Amino acid sequence: MKSMRVNDNRDELIRLALQEDFGSGDVTSLYFVPETLQAQALMRPRARGVLSGVEVAAQVFRTVDPTLKVDVQLADGDEVSPEAIVMIIRGAARSILGAERTALNFIQRLSGIATMTRRYVQAISHTSCKLLDTRKTTPGYRLLEKAAVVHGGGSNHRLGLYDRAMVKDNHLMTNGNAEHLQTCIRRLKSERPGVEVELEADSLEQVEAFLKLEGVDYILLDNMSPGEMRQAVEMRGASVKPFFEASGGLTLQTAPAAAESGVDFMSFGCLTHSSPALDVGLDFTTLAR
Repeated sequence: MKSMRVNDNRDELIRLALQEDFGSGDVTSLYFVPETLQAQALMRPRARGVLSGVEVAAQVFRTVDPTLKVDVQLADGDEVSPEAIVMIIRGAARSILGAERTALNFIQRLSGIATMTRRYVQAISHTSCKLLDTRKTTPGYRLLEKAAVVHGGGSNHRLGLYDRAMVKDNHLMTNGNAEHLQTCIRRLKSERPGVEVELEADSLEQVEAFLKLEGVDYILLDNMSPGEMRQAVEMRGASVKPFFEASGGLTLQTAPAAAESGVDFMSFGCLTHSSPALDVGLDFTTLAR
């Protein structure tokens, strides 16, 4: 599986987020907060969870005002409870207030993904099955959200359409016979040797057919029962590849049984498209005018 790239687009996302929030200026702070007022703010979680987006949130404060002193106390991947202090921000009250919501939006969203991922990882931790995300991410936020999955203990599936060929039922409708598939796989492997191939199987009959092809790295078992997954794994025999990935119709409650079937990976779109935000807030203490 992919390891997360560090060169994400956070600078551009922060710029866009601040632009849409500030617009022509923070009228509340401009008219109601003295310009010389100094303050200290503590960022704290309001619930138990797993952190992600800590450095992104810190960067928001520094972007709004480089003179702010941002003291980061905890790191991405840390488990936290309400008494924890994620970071301490000191400086102009207007600047802290202006950056507050954007910083919290980032860390709440990303920590929510990390927190849900950790729950799923723990649910299948008694097996060797690895948890994966999908491409069902917020447009523009993919790398940050996939990093959040890693912070929660999960692993990354393909990052986009470019780094793995994933042949699903809609692709097979164009021409899904075995001879055509084998020709396509060989051509891909020849022209792009670093790209892996994954085929989606809706039935054990398809699994049997795909196991006869050369160059298949993964077979996706779509909406299969744990019993069918176990049969698919048995059909592979002593071979290590292709790896089996389970997906579709799985929940936190059904994940353990599916993982116990012997599949190598399990992917969940809900990690990035349905994770509730982790409640994180900013507690202010005014210092001096």
